[in-house]
Amino acid sequence: METARHVALLAPVPLEHLLDGADVGTREGRVAFGSRAWELFRELDGLRRGMPADVYIYASHDGPPQFEASWYGRYVGHVEGVNGAHPAGMRYRPPSTGKYLADNEGFWAVFWEVQDLRQLPVGKRIPLADLTGFGKAKLYRSGFVPEGPVIIEHP
Repeated sequence: METARHVALLAPVPLEHLLDGADVGTREGRVAFGSRAWELFRELDGLRRGMPADVYIYASHDGPPQFEASWYGRYVGHVEGVNGAHPAGMRYRPPSTGKYLADNEGFWAVFWEVQDLRQLPVGKRIPLADLTGFGKAKLYRSGFVPEGPVIIEHP
């Protein structure tokens, strides 16, 4: 499936949710991660013009920072939260989110959905310092770690 070539998403996701999310994505066809950055996802949806967009994921909460995008998937859209929960309940959510009460009740504004979530082999991982914010002229600095999702130029 072809993806938007001019824009991509970079997002941090805790490693435990990525590991569980890969299983959900295989079983259900997609996995959903929560965010409060609803404006960013509306902007991304406009920029991608209905096409899926590549998403590069920084595995967070996994010991010392690795400063690389080590997971990949295809962003296919977002849905609004219903009282902070995904409208389909836990169907598309990583089971590991269930141990954090706020993760599925009242916290997230939107849930961004990803198909084909997978861990990148070591030789295919992308240093974060090799990425550029969408519409920006300079690469991210060495030591950059995303604190939330950001729209980037397609690498």
